[in-house]
Amino acid sequence: MSSYALPHPCLSFEQALAPFLQGQALPFAAVLPTAVVEQAILDEEVIFGDTEQSVFTPAVTLWTFLSQVLEEDKSCRAAVSRVLALRLALGLSPCSLDTAAYCRARAKLPAALLMHLALAAGRNLEAQVPVDWLWHGRHAKLVDGTTLTMPDTVANQEAFPQLSSQEPGLGFPILRMVVVMSLATAGLLSMALAPYEGKETGETALLRRLLAEFKAGDVLVADRYYCTYWLVAMAQALGVDVVFRMHHLRDYDFTRGQQLGPNDHVVSWRRPQRPEWMDQATYLTMPLTLTVRELALHITTPGCRTPGIVVVTTLLDPVAYPKEEVGDLYHDRWHVEPDIRAIKQALHMEHLRCKTPFMIDKEIWVHFLGYNLVRKASCQAALLQEVHPREVSFTATKQTINAARSQLTLAPLAERVRQAQLLLPQLGKERVGNRPDRCEPRLLKKRPKPYHHLREPRAQARARLLQNNTA
Repeated sequence: MSSYALPHPCLSFEQALAPFLQGQALPFAAVLPTAVVEQAILDEEVIFGDTEQSVFTPAVTLWTFLSQVLEEDKSCRAAVSRVLALRLALGLSPCSLDTAAYCRARAKLPAALLMHLALAAGRNLEAQVPVDWLWHGRHAKLVDGTTLTMPDTVANQEAFPQLSSQEPGLGFPILRMVVVMSLATAGLLSMALAPYEGKETGETALLRRLLAEFKAGDVLVADRYYCTYWLVAMAQALGVDVVFRMHHLRDYDFTRGQQLGPNDHVVSWRRPQRPEWMDQATYLTMPLTLTVRELALHITTPGCRTPGIVVVTTLLDPVAYPKEEVGDLYHDRWHVEPDIRAIKQALHMEHLRCKTPFMIDKEIWVHFLGYNLVRKASCQAALLQEVHPREVSFTATKQTINAARSQLTLAPLAERVRQAQLLLPQLGKERVGNRPDRCEPRLLKKRPKPYHHLREPRAQARARLLQNNTA
């Protein structure tokens, strides 16, 4: 075994994960144990910082990177300042505040490693939830898409070009991603990304890449954009049920089919023509018909934009899955929206910071690792307080982890567990506001500052200013 997996005078992997309320005596202790992290480091052959004089070992780099994505100040200088304070608290010699060594170290953490840890945390958490957190004893998984932008560099533009409608130099590189979130824990279970524009970069194409990661018995819940014959067929082939809103281009007629109740029936969909993205061999494996259930839901919530919707599902049994409960499950699809908001706004991930696709990949996955570890702490608090984890505030949990980071990192294991046992009940009291069927206009009150938009590349605008000043 290489020396980097052995105890280091600065920090161990157990200490690197300590801020996230780890410990065998705590709930969900097996979500991301130290042994899993150390084995992943060995599997990816991460070898650097293996001398006693090294500042940025893999453990220290992971600790620093996680702190960087969770703190409000996301600069590398602030991250290195935390390492300096940590070393002084450990009685070690101070390190330089120069960020070059840290930037080189985090570049050596493979994106595959960070992806493995992030997905392991989310999936292990999902596997360990109590049955009463599930929907009818089944794992409901929410799907939706979003976009992220990043610094306007040549490398980023080549990998993730800006919108084709924007002039060169006036836009930012942009990527599209589709996420799979747990209804029970709000943890991230899968993710796929691609450039915003181009063939096979749409949300349905990205979801097709993720379908193999679903398990038989799962329930896939998504909006009407995903309600296609092909996604329903592919999900059924895996033993996965779906709950979608009816696509606006598909017709329905509740006077036909097998009647299950008022505005609730089972019908057959016929296979459409082969789409361009599907090869002939795959097309021939698709079923000629699909048996689906369509049900209309009347919405009485004041202020709702639509008076009713039609939901499509492969949950055909009206006794096991009553119409109202299927409707409630689709209503719960909305949870994926605040989950994405927590990732993009609470973690300030909407605009990434790294200047190359090589580092963008790492930045995204370390954000998801931090997000899942915070969600794990929320689940710990919820379990102890006997509430649903979605009732515990994500922001309050993140703030508490940030505030206690240093003391939990430095404390001996027994003291760390004692402090966690005192912290978790308090976290469980930090509830998300109960605002059922909240109705607000999609308008902003705060006005932006009255600056004109940049309408030419910044270098040209700067040159014109200098020319005008010298004239």
